[in-house]
Amino acid sequence: MTNPERIGWIGTGRMGHAMATRLLTDGRDVHVWNRTRAKAEDLQALGATVVNSVAELADRDIVFTMVSADADLLEVTLGDGGLLRQPTAPDYLVDSSSVSAEASQLVREAATDRGTSLLVCPVSGNAKVVKAGRLSIAASGPQGAFTIIEPLLRVIAESISYVGDGDLARLVKIAHNIFLGVVTQSLAEITVLAERGGVSRSAFLGFLNQSVMGSTFTRYKSPALVNLDLTPTFTTALLGKDLDLGLVAGHELKVPLPLADATQQLVQQAIEHGHGDTDFAALILEVARGAGIELAPENVATNDGLGSTRAGLHAYSQRGTTNE
Repeated sequence: MTNPERIGWIGTGRMGHAMATRLLTDGRDVHVWNRTRAKAEDLQALGATVVNSVAELADRDIVFTMVSADADLLEVTLGDGGLLRQPTAPDYLVDSSSVSAEASQLVREAATDRGTSLLVCPVSGNAKVVKAGRLSIAASGPQGAFTIIEPLLRVIAESISYVGDGDLARLVKIAHNIFLGVVTQSLAEITVLAERGGVSRSAFLGFLNQSVMGSTFTRYKSPALVNLDLTPTFTTALLGKDLDLGLVAGHELKVPLPLADATQQLVQQAIEHGHGDTDFAALILEVARGAGIELAPENVATNDGLGSTRAGLHAYSQRGTTNE
């Protein structure tokens, strides 16, 4: 097949919903399944067909999966009623989930047995980034399959990087998220340091974001850090999971990762203090705790660098958010 047009989509959480939306607004034929059907039903207004089972997607040309963890991916592909257990199978399977190499290999083997080409396509960004058209994708798998699927990926993301065969894109994503964790912890530390010295978070981050050290990331996390809006874009628990995967990769590849190790312990501490289901910007609350500071939302309109300015309408206070 040279032009897969009939698309299936599994998983409409924050990221999956935003990514599927871009395909639908581009006029693509997309059938969607989500474990909680209600989270997918609004896509019908954009032209999606919401199905009642994964099995109903097996005859699609291409199926995308965006789920949370190993168990979820294995269930929707290899479990009872799974995509690759049906009489027919899609020509292409594109997985954007953050899962282990072991789980990915099981899916790859089953896909190969069914004549399905698996492309691993993890992403960099959150739902806001997707909506702004700024998403990045690292892709790996058969190069011929990538060439065919690339036009669809470019509907979803601004930047597409083919990094090689097999699961190499998963290693790229793990390395990326190690950096994400280390940078976020460092950003939280220096922001609290400046505040302890008398500089508001908005003033400090405003300076940083216009300096050579500013980045797309520091800009779009600034509203959360300034206004303590911890509505999750990527949870602390998911960051902890990816740091765990990174440390496993470091052990297997014999690469010491002392900064990642230290960050993983701090992230785990944040999870234990009740921040597992909040945005990972909650790391700033743990830094403040260590400094004996109780942060308050500044309620300052802060540009996220993605075309919007937020003033922390869902502000989150440190008081009452821990297990203590």
